Amino acid sequence: MNIDGKPHRSVWLGEDGRSIHIFDQTRLPWAVEVLGLADEEAVATAIRSMQVRGAPLIGAVGAYGLAMALRRDPSIANLERMAAMLNETRPTAVNLKWALDRICAAVRNHPPERRADAAYAEAAAICDDDVETNRRIGAHGLPLLQEIAARKPAGEPVRVLTHCNAGWIATVDFGTALSPIYQAHDAGLDVHVWVDETRPRNQGAALTAWELGAHGVPHTLVADNAGGHLMQRGLVDIVLVGTDRVTRQGDVANKIGTYLKALAARDNGVPFWVALPHSTLDMKVRDGLAEIPIEERPGTEVTDATGRLPDGSVATIRVAAEGTPAANPAFDVTPARLVTGLITERGRCEATEAGLTALYPEKAG
Repeated sequence: MNIDGKPHRSVWLGEDGRSIHIFDQTRLPWAVEVLGLADEEAVATAIRSMQVRGAPLIGAVGAYGLAMALRRDPSIANLERMAAMLNETRPTAVNLKWALDRICAAVRNHPPERRADAAYAEAAAICDDDVETNRRIGAHGLPLLQEIAARKPAGEPVRVLTHCNAGWIATVDFGTALSPIYQAHDAGLDVHVWVDETRPRNQGAALTAWELGAHGVPHTLVADNAGGHLMQRGLVDIVLVGTDRVTRQGDVANKIGTYLKALAARDNGVPFWVALPHSTLDMKVRDGLAEIPIEERPGTEVTDATGRLPDGSVATIRVAAEGTPAANPAFDVTPARLVTGLITERGRCEATEAGLTALYPEKAG
């Protein structure tokens, strides 16, 4: 995807062939800063602090972190210890465990002196796979937007509502939910995106609006609670969101507030589609509400807010009274019955076990 007309990926290997570089997402949109990560502890810190975020990107960066750990100590004991440490950094998104398991499987049978190189090669393959996967998600989602456009009066845009950030900055490239939007825009389709601010960390305001603007996609930022109002007035044609985990029966874990968008969409007859790569599918879990661990983040993310001051400096201020307790569940689960369908790199399907098994028979177990 583009920043000021120049193509970028969200993670790339440093010139030394060992470190990696990422965009520090806590600095966006006020500054585009590149952060170097040279060891597994730096990777773990970047994931915990959300300097790097987005389920597919966390998986790719975590894979490189495990490769870095093997340069220091290529033993199987260290492999397993560091994989467990990295996996604990963000518990809800399944992509991280998927990528770490893939590294472990790729290196386990190599002699110690070859494990680090094998891990780096596998991490690079994970990144390339993510790029192609997300491109295909966009290709399978694009017809949904084209079909809506064909039914609308000439000159009226396809109006998409999205929640959180499921764009290229959350993946290695293209994004998941935003991939069909980028492909539609690049193909000349008139698309407009309603961008939820996505409290408390404002990933929609800080990241989605920034990357859509950088790519030239028309968009409007709205308060999180405006989605239902827009749907009631016929101003939303389709909801497109990403996900951090999809279960065997089609339940969807995504950023907190997604469930409320699905309820509003169902009440107003608006299609609610979820875009996911194969790395987000967890066929070992059936009931998302009962089985998916929901990350609880610090309450200060709710009581405080970060923004740019009139003098151009960036500061964090408190927006709640001192002493106010705050709960901060980072994700919610949308039951499969509220999901119109799933968009994957292999095609579209219903949010059901039968639909997912048809696309991914090798994962059915």
